[in-house]
Amino acid sequence: MGNQLNVYQKQVKLPYLPSSPLLPPPFPMPLTSIETLQTTLRARNYVADRGLATSIYLAHKLNRPLFLEGEAGVGKTEVAKMMADILDTELIRLQCYEGLDVHHAVYEWNYTRQMMNIRLAEAQGEKLSEDTLFSRDYLLRRPLLQAIEHSHDKPVVLLVDELDRSDDEFEAFLLEVLSDFQITIPEIGTIQAKHKPFVVITSNRTREVHDALKRRCLYYWIDYPTFEKELEIVRAKIPEASAQLSRQITAFIQELRRTDLYKIPGVAETLDWTTALVALDQTALDPTIVEETLGVILKYQDDVDKIKGENVKAILDSVRVAS
Repeated sequence: MGNQLNVYQKQVKLPYLPSSPLLPPPFPMPLTSIETLQTTLRARNYVADRGLATSIYLAHKLNRPLFLEGEAGVGKTEVAKMMADILDTELIRLQCYEGLDVHHAVYEWNYTRQMMNIRLAEAQGEKLSEDTLFSRDYLLRRPLLQAIEHSHDKPVVLLVDELDRSDDEFEAFLLEVLSDFQITIPEIGTIQAKHKPFVVITSNRTREVHDALKRRCLYYWIDYPTFEKELEIVRAKIPEASAQLSRQITAFIQELRRTDLYKIPGVAETLDWTTALVALDQTALDPTIVEETLGVILKYQDDVDKIKGENVKAILDSVRVAS
């Protein structure tokens, strides 16, 4: 993949300010401490414990990528969204998947537009030069190039979501981009960011990400929350839910995570379920409503079959005792 970007280089660089991990952040963060960051996140209904807030704060302060790992639905992606809001800048998201390549992650040429203009020029008895056809006007910018170009004037938040879904080749290419924050397009030259974006990389750990990339990042594992923290999240996100319903839902989900399921529900499912039950005008859990809405929190039929029936009643009994 790297060869696609390094066939030859015309060193036509944009103006750029050299940066270092030890230099101050490229733009001031409107926060003066870890405690202030926690408070600011909480004001946006994101509940971050001290460890996570420390990692976010240091990633920005030291100008380093932040690598967040954990099960799906625990709030990794939300960190990038919250930081874009706090820093009052644009969020650019690259969603990773198997087979992701440079054309979908960085750039490709608008071949359709090129062909149309070639035919139009021929009809007018003209001929378009190669420099014209392979200029910025015909460039389709994908997330990585967008982040670098946008960070020429103002840093952005770059979210590389679910990196573990991509393959080793793309991971190696990303490592190169994160080292220099520049991309070479053979027909145009090298485009380099003036400011480093604030980078958040997430992984659900479906495979191990290489140490070379992790070493360049600050790392934090986001685990499933405790009962108290998850209840706080539910109350913050869905304040219209009754106190009894919020406690029962949180306790039910906590019990489910102790069960041998193919896919354990995350915080995202907790919030989806709470929203659904509020929409159904529920103020408390009962066996019927739980069985009717299990599809909101469980995504595999084997898991639904394992929980419904007597297991639902047993979990509800324990929930009522805890409540």
